[in-house]
Amino acid sequence: MSKPRIDILTLFPEYFQGPFTVSIVKRAVAKKAVDLRLHQLRNWADDKHETADDVPYGGGAGMVMKPEPLMKALASIKRGRKKVKTIFLSPQGRIFDQAMAQRLSKEKSLLLVCGHYEGLDERVMSRIDEEVSLGDFVLTGGEPAAAVMVDAMVRFLPGVVGDRNSVEKDSFFNGLLDYPHYTRPRSYRGLDVPEVLLSGNHAHIERWRRKESIRNTFLKRPDLLQKVSLTERDRKLLAEIQKELQMGEQP
Repeated sequence: MSKPRIDILTLFPEYFQGPFTVSIVKRAVAKKAVDLRLHQLRNWADDKHETADDVPYGGGAGMVMKPEPLMKALASIKRGRKKVKTIFLSPQGRIFDQAMAQRLSKEKSLLLVCGHYEGLDERVMSRIDEEVSLGDFVLTGGEPAAAVMVDAMVRFLPGVVGDRNSVEKDSFFNGLLDYPHYTRPRSYRGLDVPEVLLSGNHAHIERWRRKESIRNTFLKRPDLLQKVSLTERDRKLLAEIQKELQMGEQP
């Protein structure tokens, strides 16, 4: 099976020297689980100054990314390949989330286009399959968003994260936030690890973790509970949590 390929078209390829040379992404590249390629957009500019932007027609503040180098770059990067899903990192795009990260991780070929300035010439949008945003805020460029997306996606690739269960228990994987985690020492500054985690009773531990996952979601992101399908057992746990909160009990 061929490894997935992710191309990133950017004005600042040097931005990725940090994010892509540490931790999970570095491991994914080292294990040849993914083929990551950076492309300098200015390489497709026609003039000696390698101009990639110009003033907007109709006036207004800021600059707009020119269509010629973008179109040439997209055609060149895609040449000889059957299907390349092209994504433009834009504040107008759909919000990136765990479900999207998992979906895109299954693509064999992705091309991430990092926007800058006031965006790109609208005529290039015909070559874009999807617009993606990290949230309702504006970044200086698409590079931070591309780095985040790659980090989130490569976690799903086989062999990248040693313990597959770790990925499947991440926050948002099942629609809920993660449960609390503890490690040594058993007691720290008067704060103790919950006794159930020391019991060795795996059924009790699993129930506690599920309940605390629901509790975290209820307290921090109640909107998520409206989107996830809770089992009858989950609903009973939620009722317990609500009763405990009304009575002021601690978990």
